[in-house]
Amino acid sequence: MGWPDSPTYSQREADYLAEEIGVLDTVLTGLERDRARELILDTTGSVIYTGNNVLLRLRRQMTVVYLAASAEEQQLLIERYLTDPKPVLWRGAFQPRKDETPRESVARCYPALIAARRQSYEVLSHCTLPVAELQAMSRETPRDASLDADAFLEKIRQQLAR
Repeated sequence: MGWPDSPTYSQREADYLAEEIGVLDTVLTGLERDRARELILDTTGSVIYTGNNVLLRLRRQMTVVYLAASAEEQQLLIERYLTDPKPVLWRGAFQPRKDETPRESVARCYPALIAARRQSYEVLSHCTLPVAELQAMSRETPRDASLDADAFLEKIRQQLAR
């Protein structure tokens, strides 16, 4: 998508979001037609920008789990973004100041973007799992195995039962 101050960024952001909405609509329509179908869907962080209609359908069709990062983990995400930027939908959160370089603006605005998204994720989700718990579960599995899906689902069930 490019850096958020690039001339083509706004159009690329809009195009990406339209594609994301289209894909989610297709997936959710399939689930609505076949209610017995089970699916785990790992959305992007920008899912919260897809609009209330899509979000309500997502919440109705699936159990939404928010993987919550601690303050330290969030800081690591910010540092990673500054050294190796990935595509991000800023949705107006990039607000450069005249006395800043684009990198300085990103360094100042990105934490606010993360904080605003966190609030939206919390509202959307049915339950929250701390990233640290998932990391601990991952460490408990053998080196050649990925995180045990049954253990992950059990964590979700425990959260929902509270």
